[in-house]
Amino acid sequence: MLKTVEAEFFAELEEKKSKFLAFLVPIEQFEARLEALRIEHRKASHHVTAFRLIHEDDHIEEGAKDDGEPAGTSGMPMLKVLIGRDIINCGVIVVRYFGGTKLGAGGLARAYSGVASMALDAATLVPWQRIVRKTVTGRFEQTSEIERKIALLQLSVLDRSYHEAGVDILLEGPEATIKSMDDFMHELNLY
Repeated sequence: MLKTVEAEFFAELEEKKSKFLAFLVPIEQFEARLEALRIEHRKASHHVTAFRLIHEDDHIEEGAKDDGEPAGTSGMPMLKVLIGRDIINCGVIVVRYFGGTKLGAGGLARAYSGVASMALDAATLVPWQRIVRKTVTGRFEQTSEIERKIALLQLSVLDRSYHEAGVDILLEGPEATIKSMDDFMHELNLY
């Protein structure tokens, strides 16, 4: 089951006097947070990133950047942590302050993947659900029953449009919950 985060989480690791600060963020905040961290931590040696994003067609886009660290020693180990834990629609940014002692390729990979794992351990992970929109149509006499079902399913109402035959209600919510609403509407013989 794919999981994600709805807020930012943080972890810190020190390895041979180098500091690794990990920020796990929802994908919507990823680019802006990276820019803010580059400003906030101007004196840091590196700002390494890894992310996973799922598209409408279920294609998963992944990316990792080493930001000057030796190729494959930082971004990719963090990405492998995200993949291994089935994390989607978020990214991890690790700010590194060099402590004067080189860690070697293996040491870097362990430090970056380790601090990314620590951020995930600190995170409140939630099941990822595709959010969809759907318009349901009902007759006036069915409106209160439809509204009760919407409230019960905790769907968001984005718009209500009244017309001579009844009402069109634009809903938004998890795909599986919208499917439940569809099934309910079919039971009312509305489709």
